[in-house]
Amino acid sequence: MATMTALRQRTLRRDAWWIEPAFLFVLFSAFVVYSFFAGIANANYFVDPYLSPFYSPCITANCAHLTFGPIVGTWWNLAPAIWIVGFPLSFRLTCYYYRKAYYRSFFQAPAACTVPDARSKYGGETAFPLVWQNIHRLTWYPAVILVFILALDAVQAFWFPTASGGHAFGIGLGSLLMTVNVVLLALYTFGCHFCRYLFGGRLDRFHLRPIAFRLYSLISALNLSHGRYAILSLVSVGLTDLYVRLLSLGVIVDPRIVFGG
Repeated sequence: MATMTALRQRTLRRDAWWIEPAFLFVLFSAFVVYSFFAGIANANYFVDPYLSPFYSPCITANCAHLTFGPIVGTWWNLAPAIWIVGFPLSFRLTCYYYRKAYYRSFFQAPAACTVPDARSKYGGETAFPLVWQNIHRLTWYPAVILVFILALDAVQAFWFPTASGGHAFGIGLGSLLMTVNVVLLALYTFGCHFCRYLFGGRLDRFHLRPIAFRLYSLISALNLSHGRYAILSLVSVGLTDLYVRLLSLGVIVDPRIVFGG
């Protein structure tokens, strides 16, 4: 009788399995809400030499800090971030780790291992709208480009404006935050499952391919912590934008050391 009663339970797990999906639900929800309002604000995203990662590269004529020049003309009056946000967003939404994370936390599909799916019927990813997850390998390429652009922003974040009108090398808390953000984004992007496949996973054997083997081994090591880098890089992007925003609003002061100037 006790066995029959136990089998009627939703799951036999006695650990706190619900903590991870609940935490991710709160984290993802908070990030979506914050990034939406930060992305459409069209203000307080640049304090020389810091540019928010939400607005990089800044390519519209109404940018406070142009990255490559005004690629998009003066006819564009909305937030410059709208031109950029779709690329990292599509990369993360279709990422294998993020699929597992938000399928569990938002759709309970399933909420955890050995916990039944909230839906009675399994739909898979072969029909609309989830069939669009197959574009993940295409979204990796612009994600890589953005990593290098943000790396350029991080380098520029060490050159501070001076009273003479020029710039001098220095180190600020914002410089360090932007550098850490790029490192975490790189670890996440280059630890991607598709990157692993591209640089070695597609090969049947590594004989006479020593460079491919080394790259594959390195990416595989990153891939082991892919989920951790996915979360840490998400948090770092939000914190970097928040830091620049608070600086712009005068809420906080950037501690820095400037050499010369």
